[in-house]
Amino acid sequence: MISLQDKSYCCGCGACEQQCPQSCITMQEDDKGLLYPVVDAQACVDCGLCEQVCPFLNEGKQGREIGAFAAVNADEKERMMSSSGGVFSLLSRGVIADGGVVFGARFEGDWNVVHDCANQMQGIARFLGSKYVQSVIGENYLLVEDLLKNKGRKVLFTGTPCQIAGLRLFLKQEYEDLFLVEVACHGVPSPKVWRQHLASTAGRSMVTRVNFRSKTTGWRNYSVIIGKKSRLHDDDVFMGCFIKNYSVRPSCFNCQFKGGHSGADLTLADFWGIETVAPHLDDDKGTSLVIVHTAKGRELLDRCQVKLESVDYQMAVKANPSLEHSAVRPDDYDGFWQMFNTGNPRRAMKKYGKLYPSGALMRLKRLAAALLKRLRR
Repeated sequence: MISLQDKSYCCGCGACEQQCPQSCITMQEDDKGLLYPVVDAQACVDCGLCEQVCPFLNEGKQGREIGAFAAVNADEKERMMSSSGGVFSLLSRGVIADGGVVFGARFEGDWNVVHDCANQMQGIARFLGSKYVQSVIGENYLLVEDLLKNKGRKVLFTGTPCQIAGLRLFLKQEYEDLFLVEVACHGVPSPKVWRQHLASTAGRSMVTRVNFRSKTTGWRNYSVIIGKKSRLHDDDVFMGCFIKNYSVRPSCFNCQFKGGHSGADLTLADFWGIETVAPHLDDDKGTSLVIVHTAKGRELLDRCQVKLESVDYQMAVKANPSLEHSAVRPDDYDGFWQMFNTGNPRRAMKKYGKLYPSGALMRLKRLAAALLKRLRR
């Protein structure tokens, strides 16, 4: 029986819920709005299957990298719709062309984030762009298993490293037609904090658009768009709470799946630091870092019509510490949540989510970024 003594040892992947033959496990939100398994002890037969698929109770796959690449999608429209270089669209196109199914995270009508699947390119657009909220997996692991085992379909599954690890354990075996692609993860923010921010930003107006990584102000100095309101990411308190780790779940401070230990075939990330590693690929429209972990992953990548340039792995991860290191727990993490949950959520976000101490410093930072951009032209 799954028994949580320490929440830093649960990533909320939902593998245990989907594995339970008695359906006695449900994923329920705690006071931080984060999902954890709750067991109906009376219905549980103590079969132990839930423990066998828990990523934190089972040793992860040995991580390795067999190649690292800077990558750019030649289709400018697809690239601009993506958070970085637009590689995910190309990977998806190859799998769908073979009659396969692609899984990714999308917004629901209320702008919460869930995992879903698509078997046509029209549906892939919903998965494009970063969603800085932990997605709800639902029954997607079961669906992946059915597609592979009973339908004979190819599957491309994208998710955070912990979601990839959860799926691998849930499936219990390797599938040649399964391609696992993890997205580099700084940490997963609480849906509860996102709901509060959405409500306070939108007010009574109907939100018809959300974009956490709009490139209208550049790839580096990206903007957050909620409805008709747009602001630079470093002026958005939700992004500030996320970047400073106040809103992420406790397991993000204890991540076991960095450095390829999730068992993914490929890792996709923003290529921060591209200006020093491969400056000729830096046009501030987004460049992807692709890390290849398996021969199967390299084969999938080679099928894409993508501009690739091999780079040194150590140089590539130098400006991308979240690829190998867990988020650092803020000293006042509990203080943020105490203020957030005692009737002052907006005040908590403004206090803890402010990235810079003064408006003058922020303006100076933006001026320097604009000047640097001009010098590169």
